[in-house]
Amino acid sequence: MDALGLSSDEWTAIELSLRVSIVAMLVSLPFGIGAALLLARGRFWGKSILNGLIHLPLILPPVVTGFILLILFGRKGPIGALFEQYLGLVFSFRWTGAALACGVMGFPLMVRSIRLSVEAVDRKLEEAAGTLGASPIWTFVTVTLPLILPGIIAGMILSFAKAMGEFGATITFVSNIPGETQTLSSAIYTFTQVPGGDAGAMRLTIVAIVLSMAALLASEFLAYFAGRRVDFE
Repeated sequence: MDALGLSSDEWTAIELSLRVSIVAMLVSLPFGIGAALLLARGRFWGKSILNGLIHLPLILPPVVTGFILLILFGRKGPIGALFEQYLGLVFSFRWTGAALACGVMGFPLMVRSIRLSVEAVDRKLEEAAGTLGASPIWTFVTVTLPLILPGIIAGMILSFAKAMGEFGATITFVSNIPGETQTLSSAIYTFTQVPGGDAGAMRLTIVAIVLSMAALLASEFLAYFAGRRVDFE
């Protein structure tokens, strides 16, 4: 990528995008697994409502999602004020807010991928582990988790890829501040709005394509490796 002649500001946007995407993916993961298990196995009133709320960011315009996040997680928002007061964590106009927005936008993709894997698990294998004296937690760790691992990996990569390409919710919630909230997508947008910015936009577009392809290839490799491991075991 040095051959592309990237400037320090462009490198900063790339590094920020990677940081935001990785944080969004990792923080979302335990919630994604929990939500997927709840939707796949749970039997409770309001399940359809919960499913709708989880998948709502896929249907709403991203700017609407970003505005809702700004209302809830801004410094004067009901949730954002609590985070700032008790944890010292600020979301609005910070890279942490970009990670939150990206995590919310990618969460439905992660949940759906994991949920499909959970629904495909043969419940008889879990029941067999239970009859051998395994606790529910141990059964999940030793039986369920290895079986749904390809789905978890796919969900993580989908969440990461969505975060890398997220623009609408992020720019609405945390704006486009160079060095703080200007991600790869925001930087490309900025280049398209200035005269002579086509070259910079093209450089970052090539970087985005390379990173996206690398993520997809890593997903295929890890999912294949996890599937082979489960078959072997």
